[in-house]
Amino acid sequence: MRIAAIGDLHVNESMTQPYRALFSDMSEAADFILLCGDLTNYGKSSEAEVLASDLAAATVPVIAVLGNHDHESGRPDVVKDILTQARVRVLDGGEAVELEGVGFAGCMGAMGGFGRGMLSAFGEVTVKTFVQACLEETMKLETGLRMLRTDRAVVLLHYAPITETLEGEPLEIFPFLGNSRLAETIDRFDNVKAAFHGHAHRGVHRGSTPRGVPVYNVARPVLAAMDGPAFALMEI
Repeated sequence: MRIAAIGDLHVNESMTQPYRALFSDMSEAADFILLCGDLTNYGKSSEAEVLASDLAAATVPVIAVLGNHDHESGRPDVVKDILTQARVRVLDGGEAVELEGVGFAGCMGAMGGFGRGMLSAFGEVTVKTFVQACLEETMKLETGLRMLRTDRAVVLLHYAPITETLEGEPLEIFPFLGNSRLAETIDRFDNVKAAFHGHAHRGVHRGSTPRGVPVYNVARPVLAAMDGPAFALMEI
């Protein structure tokens, strides 16, 4: 199965058919399209409607997660509803989907840091609340993966599960770009064959979890800096 993936489209309401040709090209190249968050710029319904209009050009199943920009206006549910009406399967609450023998699970993910530098639930109530919210995102991913019974599973995220794909970003902001609990969850499931994320615009394209699962940063600026098509394309 061929997968075409991209994230960080950042659609704004002034754009006119910004990605219609892209979705057509992705459909010709692949069996599935994955969208890894920050699909809109400010999470406005008008932005989601521009994107939904372009998604009419997609002729293969589209699976997506939301990103932090899609939450900016405080109405991620509206963004999800508009995209769902455009036949996009948006994974953000522990859902999973099985298509043609391939399982897909995902969530936005969260920041929080990596390894020994990961933030823990200690101290102020605000810190504990933040860490709990990060844990809940990880639990969404685990719930989705547990629902799948396919031999092949794919993970969609917005935030990064590893640091390898963040190289090129300032080291100081690594804790705001993802957390390693996501990788720990991925590595508990033997059927996960690949994971995709966005968010890190200045990162690198490929890394792997400690268990060796390939992880792809498909943020649009990262892909634009590479030789090749405007989207990532691989076989699962």
